[in-house]
Amino acid sequence: MEIRDPVHGSIHILNEERPIIQHPFFQRLRNIKQLGFSDLIFPGATHNRFLHSIGVMFVGSKAFDTLFKERLNNKEVLKLKETFKLACLLHDIGHAPLSHSTETVMPQLSELKIPEQFLKGKDKIKDRQATHEDYTIKSIADSSFAESFKQVEDKFGVERVRIADVIVGHTNSPEYFTIEGVDYFPILHQLVSSELDCDRMDYLLRDSYFCGVSYGNYDLDWLVDNLETCVIDDRAFLGINERAVVTFDDFLLSRYHMFMMVYFHYRSVALEQLLYKYFASSPDEYTIPADIEAYVEHDDNLLMKTLHSSQNKYAKDLVQNKIPKKIYESFNETQLGTLNKVQEFLEHENIEHIRCSSLGRLSKYYTDDSPSDKFTMKVSRKLFKSKKKQYFNINDSTDLFQKFSNSHAVNRLHCDFDLLDGKKQQAILDLIHTT
Repeated sequence: MEIRDPVHGSIHILNEERPIIQHPFFQRLRNIKQLGFSDLIFPGATHNRFLHSIGVMFVGSKAFDTLFKERLNNKEVLKLKETFKLACLLHDIGHAPLSHSTETVMPQLSELKIPEQFLKGKDKIKDRQATHEDYTIKSIADSSFAESFKQVEDKFGVERVRIADVIVGHTNSPEYFTIEGVDYFPILHQLVSSELDCDRMDYLLRDSYFCGVSYGNYDLDWLVDNLETCVIDDRAFLGINERAVVTFDDFLLSRYHMFMMVYFHYRSVALEQLLYKYFASSPDEYTIPADIEAYVEHDDNLLMKTLHSSQNKYAKDLVQNKIPKKIYESFNETQLGTLNKVQEFLEHENIEHIRCSSLGRLSKYYTDDSPSDKFTMKVSRKLFKSKKKQYFNINDSTDLFQKFSNSHAVNRLHCDFDLLDGKKQQAILDLIHTT
């Protein structure tokens, strides 16, 4: 099967993978928009998680072929490749309607009844609210979706539990991922979730294309061609050749600019906040079921139908793309002080308002003064006149993590300013202009 993708061109799907893509669990993603409410601001952003997921698998296949280019005829390598490709394809299979916005109405994890071997760490003993990743694991582990894996299991020896392992970043069977004494689990998980994963490599280009902006563009081919396997203590980690560090910088900046200009656009964020208010004020109108088979029916269309039929004030505003007016926006500590004073006034006067805040970090894998040491990405450098290579943590080769480790915080206040009486309006203006 061949899929024509406006971002990557022709994408070829193996015959054994077709039942997975054609199954209702995966087809549901056709009706889940990639960027939630963003199409109300960027009208072209109607692209869905269906094609994004296929794009991630395509990028993942290219990356894998680069890293294992001399061993692609090895049966064990092919098993790992198919396991990894399916992890890329299915990383979003559990996403709820309107992207992340509806996770607040998901049930407790215990209600999903995920088989214990698919759970990790604290999840086995401590309950919490479920996330889209939990629905992803439940879909792969324990649902009618399992029937679609038979062909890849028979041909490649793929195990569904290992697909889930790669997605969540934890495995009880490192031997499954070990070839010739090297454990490749870390690098495969990094390519699914890290500073430089296939998910980001696809969605930056895709979101930029469909939003009609250029912020997300970067040199995908050069980045993929310079991926390297860094083996440390018999474990393989993701690395890039030092000649591609500048391209990696460009990739980080592309994500940062897309975040500031698209993902944190004031209108889409305010609409998301209105959705949270709708859920809180009408808790019985829409909920996510714990029954995984019933979950297949939950997509953007069902949620929007619920909003259209609701008499809830916030639902009506969402349907009409109507948000409270943005009255103040802060970009630094001084402005933040002013914003806090305005918010204190709004709270004192019982004026309903929305506050939106952005952490704006370049990477969730980098915090404070040092990067996360779990699956840290490496840079390889070949020693002069030697076949040996040295490996360095990525933060030793680029200063962007340090530069943006302190959040570029953007804070905004919204309220129905035009509906306030003149005295309250003037009081707000005085706070803004005199502080």
